[in-house]
Amino acid sequence: MTSSGITGAQAAERLVLVGDSITDAGRDRADAASLGDGYVSLVAADLPGAQVRNVGIGGDRAVDLEARWDRDVAGTAPDVLSVYVGVNDTWRRFDSDDPTSAEDFEATYLRLLDRVPGSPRLILVEPFLLPVRPEQHGWLDDLAGKREVVARLAAQAGAALVPLHSLLTAAAHELGGTEGAVALAPDGVHPTPKGSRIIADAWLAAYRSGAQTIVDNAARLGG
Repeated sequence: MTSSGITGAQAAERLVLVGDSITDAGRDRADAASLGDGYVSLVAADLPGAQVRNVGIGGDRAVDLEARWDRDVAGTAPDVLSVYVGVNDTWRRFDSDDPTSAEDFEATYLRLLDRVPGSPRLILVEPFLLPVRPEQHGWLDDLAGKREVVARLAAQAGAALVPLHSLLTAAAHELGGTEGAVALAPDGVHPTPKGSRIIADAWLAAYRSGAQTIVDNAARLGG
């Protein structure tokens, strides 16, 4: 075992994490080795022997992941693939009058899973929102549809699920409600270092749980 509790075989794995700004976290997109300063960098620090690649891009919705999937994901041959998307599919409804229904979100997500390269272990991350402004409480119903899709597809695909919304909501409550939410994500979405640490720990717990390998995407997702 390594000091982090991961076996040498696991530590040598190639991990690819795709998502939006929470994954991106300010990485240098011109440098394939850049991990940003968010949860991905913390994951990499806790898995010192792993090959970790961050292909997050700020602002992405599920359709944006689909548009760049072949370029950024299909050729990476990951041992572990992490997909984290959904909050922008909710956010654009309220700041740009550009909604994404839960049905459309699910259809796009299914197409992504059907195009997973090889047979990696799969980790799906639930989107979260910590309301820090009164109007953001009205976003939660829309986000709930996306959260349900991610949880359902994780179960169908035999993937590990990172239940971020419930974990961060509980953490914010323990820190003092709205003040706690601000301490974790000042705008309700983008995490502070404390919030990123919670995300990284939750991701690592899912990783260590042993997400199943996708052997046959069509068979798994058709059930």
